[in-house]
Amino acid sequence: MSIYNYVSIISSVILTILVLIQTRGASLGAGLGGGGEVNTVRRGSDKTLHQLTIIVAFIFAASLILSVVI
Repeated sequence: MSIYNYVSIISSVILTILVLIQTRGASLGAGLGGGGEVNTVRRGSDKTLHQLTIIVAFIFAASLILSVVI
């Protein structure tokens, strides 16, 4: 196995965890039933989780593309 395979496996697990941690449309506490707002602004840990998810998704996609090309 090449390094790209290991990177894609690890990043896929991390990406899955990050997506499951995020709540839809509200802050972290809204996962238990609160928060019915439609338009929200990501702040604090929500914003950090969102940005980290984007970075890990990019790493995952790049590792898959590189493993196919190389």
